[in-house]
Amino acid sequence: MQNHTKGVIYAAITAFFWGFLAIALKVAVRKVDPVTVVWIRFVVAFIILAVWQAFKSPQSFKIIIKPPLLLILAALALSWNYMGYMLGIHHTTPSNAQLFIQTGPLILAVAGFLIFKEKLLRNQIIGFSIAIFGFSFFYRDQLQAFFESAGTYQLGILLTISGAVAWSVYAILQKKLVRTYSVDSLNLVLFGLPSLLYLPFIEFRPSLELSWNWWLLLLFLGANTFIAYTCIGKALKYIEANKVSIIIILNPMITFITMGILTELNVSWVEHERFSVITILGAILVFLGAVLVARKNKSH
Repeated sequence: MQNHTKGVIYAAITAFFWGFLAIALKVAVRKVDPVTVVWIRFVVAFIILAVWQAFKSPQSFKIIIKPPLLLILAALALSWNYMGYMLGIHHTTPSNAQLFIQTGPLILAVAGFLIFKEKLLRNQIIGFSIAIFGFSFFYRDQLQAFFESAGTYQLGILLTISGAVAWSVYAILQKKLVRTYSVDSLNLVLFGLPSLLYLPFIEFRPSLELSWNWWLLLLFLGANTFIAYTCIGKALKYIEANKVSIIIILNPMITFITMGILTELNVSWVEHERFSVITILGAILVFLGAVLVARKNKSH
């Protein structure tokens, strides 16, 4: 399989898993405080990766002894990304959080052109234009809800944006680091350091009293972290940053489809969302724009 195809597939897997993440996080904070949810995500992801690497590549643990400075900065940025996004979802709805967290991939796309000197071809210009036009339709209802709201709702949006900016810092540094280090060795620090940073703020007693179904949800969040960040690291290794960004921006489509189904089912355990024909039209335009940006160029 060619590197371009690998990169697109890895980015698509990340988008798929992130599509369900916002909903799962919104449900989790009904029973578990946000800091504990973030900590468990990092810990579970680190344990899965550490066990995997212990069998596959034990020498990868050497990076923990003396991690490069850029990796430490990336881990710190990822730490706040998780917390900003978690608190944002806590104060707003999954779909609105998904809207504003896309600021991160957009900054990454710009960094691809300015920092990594990636070429912007004609089909990519057209694709980005279509996608941006589609987003204006896709998020119309969510933007309207944002401007009509006040208080903690807007606080949630601002926290989400801060998490998005932190994520873009992580992604830019990760793009640089994967040129020298393996994705799995980098993730040992990216998952491990935040696990230690959040440890002093965890109250273990409420977590120990959770029923098995809540623990299944928390384990899913940890596994989601492991899979998504392993795949995005590999995607950044194989294809341009602007292509990774446009593919993972598709993840809100999965969130909206799922939320639409849950709204129709009238479930009580998650807030309902606003949808319209314009929302669906916008989603189609965003998808078409992403296909144009991500497709392989004929020339090298």
